Amino acid sequence: MNFRLMFLAFILFVPSPCCAQTENELLIEQLIEYISENTTDDEDYSEIADRLIFYRKYPLDINRATKDQFNELVFISPAQIDKLIQHRDESGLFLDLLELQSIDGFDSDVIRWLRHFLVLNPPELLSGISLKKVGKSGEHDLMIRFGRILQQQAGFKGSDSANAIYTGSADRILTRYRFSYADRFFLSLNTEKDAGEPLFGKTGKGFDFHSSNILVKGHQLVKKMIIGDYSLQFGQGLTMWSGLAFGKGAGFTTIAKSGGGLRPYSSVNEASFLRGISGTFGFRKLFLTPFISYRKLDASLSDDEGEVKSIILSGLHRTELEQKTKNTVTQLVYGANAEYVNNLLTLGITGYRTQLDKPIAKSNTLYERYDFTGSLSTNLGFHYSYTFGNTYFFGEVGHSLSSGSAINTGIMSSLSSRVSAVLLYRNYARNYHSFFNQGLAESAESVNEHGFYTGLNIRINSKLEASGYYDVFKFPWLKFRVDAPSQGYELSAQLVYMFGKKFKITGRLRMQQKEQNVPEMATDGGLANIESQNYRLELTCKINDSFSLRNRVEVSTYKEGFSAQEFGFLSYQDVVYKPLSSKLSGNFRFALFDTQSFNSRIYAFENDVLYGYSVPAYQGKGLRCYVNGRYNLRRGIDVWLRYAISTYVDQNSIGSGNDSTIGGKRSDVKMQVRFQF
Repeated sequence: MNFRLMFLAFILFVPSPCCAQTENELLIEQLIEYISENTTDDEDYSEIADRLIFYRKYPLDINRATKDQFNELVFISPAQIDKLIQHRDESGLFLDLLELQSIDGFDSDVIRWLRHFLVLNPPELLSGISLKKVGKSGEHDLMIRFGRILQQQAGFKGSDSANAIYTGSADRILTRYRFSYADRFFLSLNTEKDAGEPLFGKTGKGFDFHSSNILVKGHQLVKKMIIGDYSLQFGQGLTMWSGLAFGKGAGFTTIAKSGGGLRPYSSVNEASFLRGISGTFGFRKLFLTPFISYRKLDASLSDDEGEVKSIILSGLHRTELEQKTKNTVTQLVYGANAEYVNNLLTLGITGYRTQLDKPIAKSNTLYERYDFTGSLSTNLGFHYSYTFGNTYFFGEVGHSLSSGSAINTGIMSSLSSRVSAVLLYRNYARNYHSFFNQGLAESAESVNEHGFYTGLNIRINSKLEASGYYDVFKFPWLKFRVDAPSQGYELSAQLVYMFGKKFKITGRLRMQQKEQNVPEMATDGGLANIESQNYRLELTCKINDSFSLRNRVEVSTYKEGFSAQEFGFLSYQDVVYKPLSSKLSGNFRFALFDTQSFNSRIYAFENDVLYGYSVPAYQGKGLRCYVNGRYNLRRGIDVWLRYAISTYVDQNSIGSGNDSTIGGKRSDVKMQVRFQF
């Protein structure tokens, strides 16, 4: 414990010089960390980063931007968008971006971020599309990333079982190409090879994953058209929502989802997308988005390969067994969304059918009794949003024909210039089925759950802000490792104090209670309370125009039934050196962690190479350091290098199974090159 205290004193009071980041990259990282605050999964945020970087380069005209365009900025809530448009309609065109301060419900962080993505009277972008214009004025962006774990993992060493051996190298390789012509024409191509997957040779046929699309935007009847891979995001995510989605967090902006409709898919997540053709057509206040998708899915099949035992979402094809599950099922999806948008009112209806070439088998497990079976699913949904005064109403009802329904409805309101609140009710049937279901929920899917969420944000003064939420939920049917109906709650509170513009201190408390099977302590139906708590204190300080520091201390507790309470501890020092003009930039972290088990793990956002942001779990006992460096070789050519190492105390191996390595250290290296021309 004395070592911990010495370390805390070091990170709180001793700055260390390091490399730096460009201003744009630092801004994007701050935004992604904000919108991913409460995540517990290592998601791929490249799709969000791609979008924000584009609008940083081509800011929206605040006096002309539509609701659909504002929705692209994921850190602003639908209620704030409606209030901004209402202010513009009632008070006339904006004369200065500082007028955002006069709009109810806009806090200082959102205003500060918006000023990077909005402009007054921007220069006219190139109009019209022709092959000559596209070829002459288009912009190319090519990125190549290489990474690997330096220690040899068990899967690469050989084994008696051929199915347990990775058939490819330990290298991770990603290529990303973008071509854009102003805001009218876009082309995207991604290829990826995960560690252990073959690239060439006996089983390799090039990159394991390919994704591409072409997007054309128009201003008349055809608003946008995409051929290739795309995502669809409508309403509150109950009926149709593919791609990345967010849940409960420190801010309110993720509670009411901003359905962005049709978007090009630019992530390397191999599961959550559609592949085919779709377009959005608009006439006055009516918008129609028909879509059709045909793609292969990974699945585990029955012995006679007549039925699907499970759909596999990992996207990993390293062993012979994993390669046998690749592209074993075809999925056809077709349907349409129609929306009516009239100033502050939006009404929408979505209908589509999903068809598999092999039926999903019925599970013999009791908790999966109401899961989807068969090969054909039809979904219908209705969503709405309406702003009345300072209150924003939103919701969606989804129904899977021949089975159950789901409803999600809420209110977001500015009670005064300093106080805002949100209420949300959800009721998801245990037999509600949708392959593209990402509504707000405590579980991974919006199914078998009843809940009520309430949140409050108070700007006490210009320096102090308090926020929090309370979410209570019930699961009427059984779940994995929960052999009876169960219930729980989650409570979060946060206090932020600003010392001028250069120093910020944040304190946060998060408590959660659920029920789960604990056989040795079973009471009342075999379930026991699972209680977890997190306490966080974070200091952010801008030393000068070049140096910034961020220090965090976090403690977690975990208690299962009548067993002893577990504890987790994490403390880290981040240093960012951002000179006004330099070819070299980067950041550095030194972290100390001590958790008793996986249950008391602590999640923390990590800076990475461009488009490589992550939120991994710190667990075990040890130290972790990483350094990111970026160097501008010349105009249009940038190189990133990242090295990370974790050192564990009293641990002879790290990881499990084929991913395990011998010894108490694990290090990872990444190199990335980006060409812009």
